[in-house]
Amino acid sequence: MPTPAVPAPPTPAPPGPDPRRWLALVAVALSVLVISFDMTILNVALPTLASQLQATTGQQQWIVDSYTVVFAAAMLPAGLLGDRFGRRRTLTVGLALFGLASAVGMLADSPGTLVAARAAMGLAGALVMPMSLAVIPGLFPAGEQRRATAILSAAIAAGTPLGPLIGGFLLQHFWWGAIFMINVPLTVIGIVACVLLLPETRNPDAPRIDVLATVLGAGGLAALTYGIIEGPERGWADPLVLGMIGGSLVALTALVLRSRHQRAPMLDLTLLADPTFRWAAVAATLVSLVLFGAFFVLPLYFQSVLGADAFGTGLRLMPMMLGLMVAAKLSEGLVARIGPRAVISLGLTSLAAALLLGSRTSVSDGYGPAAVWLTLLGLGMGLSLITAQASALLTLPPARAGVGAGLMQTLRQVGGAIGVAVFGSLLAGSYRGALDVAALPAGAAHRAEQSVVAADAVAAASGDQALAASAHAAYVHGMTVVLLVSGVIALLSAVLVALRMPAAEARGAEAADPAAETATETATVPAADHG
Repeated sequence: MPTPAVPAPPTPAPPGPDPRRWLALVAVALSVLVISFDMTILNVALPTLASQLQATTGQQQWIVDSYTVVFAAAMLPAGLLGDRFGRRRTLTVGLALFGLASAVGMLADSPGTLVAARAAMGLAGALVMPMSLAVIPGLFPAGEQRRATAILSAAIAAGTPLGPLIGGFLLQHFWWGAIFMINVPLTVIGIVACVLLLPETRNPDAPRIDVLATVLGAGGLAALTYGIIEGPERGWADPLVLGMIGGSLVALTALVLRSRHQRAPMLDLTLLADPTFRWAAVAATLVSLVLFGAFFVLPLYFQSVLGADAFGTGLRLMPMMLGLMVAAKLSEGLVARIGPRAVISLGLTSLAAALLLGSRTSVSDGYGPAAVWLTLLGLGMGLSLITAQASALLTLPPARAGVGAGLMQTLRQVGGAIGVAVFGSLLAGSYRGALDVAALPAGAAHRAEQSVVAADAVAAASGDQALAASAHAAYVHGMTVVLLVSGVIALLSAVLVALRMPAAEARGAEAADPAAETATETATVPAADHG
């Protein structure tokens, strides 16, 4: 009698998406929000802490710039570290370092200590920012990744207007160190939430750390950022500025040549071969560049010309948050209807309209017109930046998420640094050209030409109301020139994206071979146990 066939055991169904994934996204969003608003929170506190610590002008500049230089320089190796050693681990280490450095900054009693703390915070931010985006492919199915990336991108963008508001509130009620103190409990919450809710993902095939490439990349980007920041202050013909920019070009060229001959380089230029990733990254970089035009000029306009205090300056930036919230709500539906290229172009066009409208500001306008164009600015920033970042990351297979996110964030930081240098020089030159100091002694004239704040101080000391009026008019003139130039750049960027970016996007997560993906991307902690 034949033996009855034994039925094959049923194939187990693949595990479904983690039911706690959206709660995990909230934890990650909180983490990047802390990093993001720390980029601008210091602006409103700088006069106070400079007075308390007796910081010179150069020390004040490096209290701000040390964060930016290290942040930009460390982004590329940070993406590779996350891919190799674990994205959750890298994210939590970055948050822990950020909290520790914030505690040191809070207790700093000298400018040098504060500069060192800010540099450590920049390093921590470089670990957190690309990893926050890189964890999404391992946490969400392909169909939900755009929405998740949009939420995270909105959190990153929201930090810019929130920084001055939070900083102004803390300065009104506490001492200057409170702007760092707030980071400590927030980073602790972020660490606990990430450990409990995030699965650990890594790429076992990620290359070993290339020490020479790391030195070339970090050194080249640090030198480039330093040169760009110092250029407006020292002059572009200054030997130090020229040496830094020239040295950075040599180092970055060597990095590119080295990367082209490696199978899995830290600077993965093959990512730029995908036209969607390339043009989405270009769009995000251009958005960062033009936004620095507005962010650079607005705080002093509100404080010196309109007479707002630090907290009032933060409140006056809130219409930007309104526009950003509307964009975050609309972006996913618009992408489904008209595609990412059209949405990014629409966002850049809205940015251009807002900046060009702002360039019509006169010294007697008051706050009303600014509230209108700031709302439009937030809408354009949200539509363009959120969509560009989501579109770029969706082209990446999960195994390359860390390196890809690091590359895109590096480009954004360099774009922002270039924006600060270009628009800072343009503002300073336009202001000095329009300021009337003919009746002042040479020393007073020189001080008044340094900034509108200095001119107000000279006018207050001498009782010269004509100087104050001239300084305010000169500053508004310089601001409108900056906004006009940045608006034209935004408009040209919209045209460029509309002409060159593909209408449809390839999805890295969907395009990847499942078998190959299983081999290259593993979760070291099961989805049901994220502890």
